[in-house]
Amino acid sequence: MVTGQLNLPFDPIERAAETWRVHFGPSSAMAAVTSIMRAHQILLAQLDALLKPYDLTFARYEALVLLTFSKTGALPLSKIGERLMVHPTSVTNTVSRLERAGLVRRLPNPRDGRGVLAEITDRGRDVVRRATGDLMAADFAMTMYGESELEQMFDLFRTLRVAAGDFEG
Repeated sequence: MVTGQLNLPFDPIERAAETWRVHFGPSSAMAAVTSIMRAHQILLAQLDALLKPYDLTFARYEALVLLTFSKTGALPLSKIGERLMVHPTSVTNTVSRLERAGLVRRLPNPRDGRGVLAEITDRGRDVVRRATGDLMAADFAMTMYGESELEQMFDLFRTLRVAAGDFEG
């Protein structure tokens, strides 16, 4: 049970940090990273559960939303990978699954004879609309935080993303 409720009588990350301090020294960075990784597991499991009725994972949902946001409803696979910050193989897999579900279709890129576009279908737009309603009703599984905390969290992780070179800060 990696992502479910653990119901432990203690915080295992805090306990690991205490042990870390004894063996290796300062543990703030290790505890923060471990907390982020656990939060990722929890959130992904909760978001995927909310999206399961639509036969979507959060990764597939993100791709559909990206296509919804595009002017024409279609983007080159390379642009999808760039915007979602994922490897080309992941984009191909995601688009293939969405295509099998009838939520997108592949088209030749008119600007590039070798390239491929993914285009959202009417069914895909309907699924995005309904799934987004569910995610927003659940506050993207972040109901335990207030608006100012969410903004603060965004700012903290923005610093990390700038330092990693995602974009110029």
